Amino acid sequence: MAEQGVDPIAPPFLHLLSAFLAMEPTQCLVSLARTCGGGSITEGVQRFIWDNCICKVEKSHVPYLKSFLKKLINEIESAHGDVLDELYEQYASYMISLKDGSLVKENSRVLKRISFLFSPGCFEVPSCPKSMRLAVPLHCSLNMLEGDTGCSIWPSSLFLSEFILSHPEMFSNKSCFEVGSGVGLVGICLAHVKASKVILSEGDLSSLANMKLNLELNQLNKGMDDPGSINQDPNLGLLVCLILHFFGIEADSKFETQVKCIFLPWESAEESELQNFMPDVILGADVIYNPLCLPHLIRVLAILLNRNKSSSYPQQDNHSHDLSRDDTDGSDKNSVPVAYIASVIRNAETFNYFLALAKEANLDVHDLTEQYKPLELLPYMQSYDRSTVI
Repeated sequence: MAEQGVDPIAPPFLHLLSAFLAMEPTQCLVSLARTCGGGSITEGVQRFIWDNCICKVEKSHVPYLKSFLKKLINEIESAHGDVLDELYEQYASYMISLKDGSLVKENSRVLKRISFLFSPGCFEVPSCPKSMRLAVPLHCSLNMLEGDTGCSIWPSSLFLSEFILSHPEMFSNKSCFEVGSGVGLVGICLAHVKASKVILSEGDLSSLANMKLNLELNQLNKGMDDPGSINQDPNLGLLVCLILHFFGIEADSKFETQVKCIFLPWESAEESELQNFMPDVILGADVIYNPLCLPHLIRVLAILLNRNKSSSYPQQDNHSHDLSRDDTDGSDKNSVPVAYIASVIRNAETFNYFLALAKEANLDVHDLTEQYKPLELLPYMQSYDRSTVI
């Protein structure tokens, strides 16, 4: 019988459920399960995991579930606890269905649900839903080290999403353009805070197709390349409604933001094409990684930040453009465009090369990490270290 005080919509059980839906590393789930049980994984916690995680989420990645149950059972047994029969039986069925791990590579795409959890003190933040939770389902890849990086969720995209949701006034009613949009998480958050227009760009066709699927999954398909001929699987809408209902959230199908995806390899992007967008805000998450790509990235940023169409990159005037700025009221429609770039510095030499190229292109770079700290909306995500992102 479940323990008293088990509430799936309040911490710490909400954190455990959110971590499971986000497919956090299994050791993180075990750690959160111990927290729920006050230091041990009790029968009540096991029952919660069975009732709210294993049974209710049918499309979870089977190898992931197998790994989680293995760690969970080992943890309980090592503490001389009693494991629920249902957990033993389910683990045995996974063992039978996964012969020699043959399904791991076949099912390289999974459905993760990223849940942004607003604390009670955030209720007055305009981006905070009435339910205090924003659930974003995303099709992602498990092969981020095998050339499928554009379909993975990177720390900088999580940080930039928290930043957008924490400071909606900086993006509301603004035209936004993202370079290297990946799975589309940042764009979905921009739509949530009511950006007037969102252009998501991607230079990899596989990633672009996956991003379009994610926008449809989040009911943001009205501004696609061909809005008059969308062949959406009706089950997708049902799936997202089920996910939202699972969290006690009402689905809002009336999105005011126009969201569009475009194919944009940086090295072949035409200046005339980029000048047609004229965004107020440019965004990028984890785009500073390959030194060979940085000159092309800087060229794209310089063109997007330069609203003087008569000037070509590199700029030869005395005016510089910010990759970040302080004016956040959004009232000046004629203000200079700004770019917000979130990045993890994995290689100092590569980052310094980016700074040198930006300076050469008359782009001013300012670190706003301390000035505009985002709210901690992913408290359950132990694998995400926001302190590494600038």
